[in-house]
Amino acid sequence: MNSHPQLPLGLALRDSARFNSFYPGQNLETVHGLQLSAAGKGEALVYVAGSAGMGKTHLLQAACYEAVRCGRTTCYLPLQELLEFTASVFDDLEQLDLVCIDDVTTIAGHEGWEHGLFTLFNRVRESGGTLLVAGERRPDRAGFRLRDLVSRLGWGVIYVLKPLADHEVIAALGCRARARGLQLPQETAQYLLRRFPRDLPTQVALFDTLDTASLIEQRRLTVPFVKSVLDNKLTGR
Repeated sequence: MNSHPQLPLGLALRDSARFNSFYPGQNLETVHGLQLSAAGKGEALVYVAGSAGMGKTHLLQAACYEAVRCGRTTCYLPLQELLEFTASVFDDLEQLDLVCIDDVTTIAGHEGWEHGLFTLFNRVRESGGTLLVAGERRPDRAGFRLRDLVSRLGWGVIYVLKPLADHEVIAALGCRARARGLQLPQETAQYLLRRFPRDLPTQVALFDTLDTASLIEQRRLTVPFVKSVLDNKLTGR
């Protein structure tokens, strides 16, 4: 069995994108539903909606890894990175057990892409495969011009990701740190939330900066170290 999902055009999945490294918060039902679908035991069509940075990409990539673990064939297509090509990237994907389509709202208004996805939906359905789709807005609010596509995407289960509360953001950062073999002290996480915007995308971007600095300097993520790294970053030093 191939240990890596199929990827188009040299794209790569993140090794850290696993279900056990995703902090669900109030999204446990979504995570569980995607796990079942990835394994071929759940809904054949799942649509995940949520604003940027809420974890849609992580979840779809985790579904790919889960499918491979279960012996299924799969692929992951981030449409935002594929718009310079044509909808021919959808060709023959119905031969796979699981197809994961990310950034679907970026093709809204692109006639060729919308028709291509509509056709793919029908082919996957006929072949008995599973289709997981993610976008920033629900199908009926995404701006698709092809009404049949809106209708098809609404046939399955639609999950809308819920944002994390402050204590959940801290827990999510801790989960991310553990996945990378790091320890994030509680006082450090609280410092980040006090000083910077509390949304998860901002906090994750800060953590990634700190992770790199910690690796280079072989330092623990203490408040003084974190403060020095971020102060230098803000001042451009």
